[in-house]
Amino acid sequence: MTGTDDAAGGDGGSADGDALAADAEAFRRYLRAKRSVDDRALDRRLLGILRERLADRAARDGRLRVFEVGTGVGTMVARLIDWEVLPPGETRYVAVDRDPDALAGLGPFLREWADDRKAPASVTEAAGESEAAGESEADALVVETDARTVRVEPVAADGVAYAAEHAGESDALIGMALLDVLGLDRLDQLLDALAPGGTYYFPITFDGGTRFRPAHPDDRAIERLYHRHMDEKPGGNSRAGGAALARLREADGSTLLGVAGSDWIARPADGEAGYPGDEAFFLRHILDTVEAAVGEVIADGGETRALSAADLDAWLEIRRRQVDSGELVYLTHQLDLIGRVDDA
Repeated sequence: MTGTDDAAGGDGGSADGDALAADAEAFRRYLRAKRSVDDRALDRRLLGILRERLADRAARDGRLRVFEVGTGVGTMVARLIDWEVLPPGETRYVAVDRDPDALAGLGPFLREWADDRKAPASVTEAAGESEAAGESEADALVVETDARTVRVEPVAADGVAYAAEHAGESDALIGMALLDVLGLDRLDQLLDALAPGGTYYFPITFDGGTRFRPAHPDDRAIERLYHRHMDEKPGGNSRAGGAALARLREADGSTLLGVAGSDWIARPADGEAGYPGDEAFFLRHILDTVEAAVGEVIADGGETRALSAADLDAWLEIRRRQVDSGELVYLTHQLDLIGRVDDA
């Protein structure tokens, strides 16, 4: 599982029992650190479908309207520009996250990204548009490259509530690492944000696999309790990828266009000591999340015969040493899903 997500918050939300989520700066660092892990995982074929559909929509309507749930610090915005998924021209990008501390990192991240980018880019502030009821909107950020102008509008709000307030307004809906914490009973309400013919894209949807290598005798017990913790949270689902696939295939009023694997694989860099970028921090965050989640199940008396608190502590000590020495490999099974709502 992503281990850091909040219902209707997605990639930027904070989870119950997440040790780092209480530290806003550390959590924003985690969101940045996992960018490279996500980059490797995302299925390029489905991104190609998204690119084509957004280009067609922009050609038809002129200005494009994108709604992202769980924006966090804005890594998806940067990725869609860098990978030329957003078409040339103007895009209005509504960046919703229920965690205002995560959204506070949006401007600093995008400015740092623009400074580091090989091709020219600038990020300037523009006044936010009028606030809808129950929403907290900061000043918009205008991201300009040689071919694209993207107006990023941060909104601290529940994604489903925002969708209800702005039904039918968006050409594209993006929810990364979202459906395993959203609650699939809220999915139809979320899709209401799309205009007829609009596109939904749900990448990095957890689907029931958490693995650490080298293998340890307590791995399966820890995985089972970790997934149980997810399943017991409101809206949580450790098999969300498969469940969402079935639901979207059968849904009235929309059509599933593609599905593909997007497994996370974090491992030491080839031919180098340690991990790429800041991925050691990413792994330490995952271990902190496992500690909090599994520890909570054990404290509540769940399956204490299978795994004790002392067993968990010993496992964590070994895994943290393996991160420090550049030995730990972490894998999760996830799905990317893309589709469209039907024309009116």
